[in-house]
Amino acid sequence: MIALLIIDMQNAYFEAPELAAQRERLVTSCNRLLEGFTSRGHKALLVGTEHERDKSTWTLNMLDDDQGFIFRGSEQAEAVPGLATDGLPQLNKTRDSAFMGTNLLSRLRNWGADEVVLAGVSTHNCIAQTGADAFAYNIRVTYAEDAMASEDSQDAADMLRILSTTYRQPVQTNDEILARLSRDHSGGH
Repeated sequence: MIALLIIDMQNAYFEAPELAAQRERLVTSCNRLLEGFTSRGHKALLVGTEHERDKSTWTLNMLDDDQGFIFRGSEQAEAVPGLATDGLPQLNKTRDSAFMGTNLLSRLRNWGADEVVLAGVSTHNCIAQTGADAFAYNIRVTYAEDAMASEDSQDAADMLRILSTTYRQPVQTNDEILARLSRDHSGGH
């Protein structure tokens, strides 16, 4: 079973001009993957970041700068407009990796998922860190090239090169990913 993780497609991240310019493309690409996964019987999970105002969940950078970000219940924490979130399970995280301090591994095991497709933002940090941690748990990773973006395209390219080479985690287009799902689905998996 392959599970889709849509990471940090929240209003706060699209305040960055580099991501704002790509929002519509990303929403369309993520929705295409969501429809493809759910219609073929595969699982999808919306992963988002939320912090508490009392600093108890803040990262070192946030503490050093004394500046919070994406507070629970805020407009910043909401999914970007147009993202197909209806009926999908959600996971909240407070670190770059979706595995750190969450029950993601249990959810994937419960679903029988041995591979995840990662989509969303930002390629060079939250997506990359989740992919690296998945490797540590022996979960295969594919990066959805059409459905990811980063504020820094060079950092994103460098991280994907390292992850795809060192951890053998491929970068594939939506068409390639959905074609694999069709093969898996027709095979009765």
